[in-house]
Amino acid sequence: MAARQETGSERGRPGRRAVLGAAMAGAGTAGLLGAGTARAAGGPGRPGGGRDRLPVPAVVAHRGASGYRPEHTLGSYQLGLDLGADIIEQDLVPTRDGHLVCRHENDITGTTDVADHPEFADRRTTKSIDGVELTGWFTEDFTLAELRTLRATERIPGQRPHNTLYDGRWAVPTFEEVLEWAAERGRERGRPVWLYTETKHPSYFRSLGLGLEEPLARLLRRHRLHRADAPLLLQSFEPGSVRRLAELVDTPGVVLLGAADDRPWDFVESGDPRTVADLITPQGLAEIAGYAHGVGPTLDLVIPRAEDGSLAEPSSLVADAHRAELLVHPYTLRNENAFLPTDFRRGTDPNGYGDVFGAARAYFEAGVDGIFADHPDTALLAAEDFRG
Repeated sequence: MAARQETGSERGRPGRRAVLGAAMAGAGTAGLLGAGTARAAGGPGRPGGGRDRLPVPAVVAHRGASGYRPEHTLGSYQLGLDLGADIIEQDLVPTRDGHLVCRHENDITGTTDVADHPEFADRRTTKSIDGVELTGWFTEDFTLAELRTLRATERIPGQRPHNTLYDGRWAVPTFEEVLEWAAERGRERGRPVWLYTETKHPSYFRSLGLGLEEPLARLLRRHRLHRADAPLLLQSFEPGSVRRLAELVDTPGVVLLGAADDRPWDFVESGDPRTVADLITPQGLAEIAGYAHGVGPTLDLVIPRAEDGSLAEPSSLVADAHRAELLVHPYTLRNENAFLPTDFRRGTDPNGYGDVFGAARAYFEAGVDGIFADHPDTALLAAEDFRG
């Protein structure tokens, strides 16, 4: 193992609040949020500087343009960029030989053609991952060379049959390939391609000797994305993973938040009794602000749904997070009726498109700094309407 890298705190790195405070003092709230934003009140600073800062609200291409292409493929990422998304998201899992690849889950049964490969039939197995028993094929049981023989497929073909047109077109990309792709597209565009990168099941993988944070930090340093002003955000559902990354690199971090009664898996393993409900209190958010730049809650934490599935009144989460100087980037906006609040559904086809513009506006009016979207072009139109 390589020698331990000097951490930001050991180098005397100024705290997250100090960095944001300096930005506010230098630019003022209006300059910090950028021209054209429709938010009346000030919010937290956002990563980046000058023309490279993120707009408010920003649109994150969720797993790329996953509403139109099989998720986590170079085709999905490229389409997200072509459609104008402000940030492109990746999820990271390891191979058996320690390479980081882009898959939403390490279970690749539904996102690749692995079941069609008889040479890997004996790799099908049952595992318990974060307390859930799953049967299928898993990236940690394949070398990168073996994984390269597979092709990506649409994860939810019943809901997105048009995406199956692209089944088999792309391989599973490594994270380093995505970094190289982003750098090349950035040179072509004359401005950086922003990335949003998640560590998946980090405690589980660490238990296998396949810790995610150290190889991720090495790649970030290699590509000069380890600095506080890097056009990249790191995220995880495990606060401990965000903390660990904050000790390895200065790249801004975001804590993802599931349902209010969820417990982060690293909390489960350590015996920490707290749930997401505890983390979104002012006290919990203040703690997160000590090592992260933002939170990524479910949309239902921003605006809960009533018993009939319609939107109720917004919670205090956004205001509380902003008081802690944290960005708020909730997930996930999707065009299909099945995913929308009932008051924004149109017609009876669950796979038909509903009033996603109305739903997006409701979340933007709640004050969020950005939103994850499977259909980034739709979300961008809604964001542009809101930015004014």
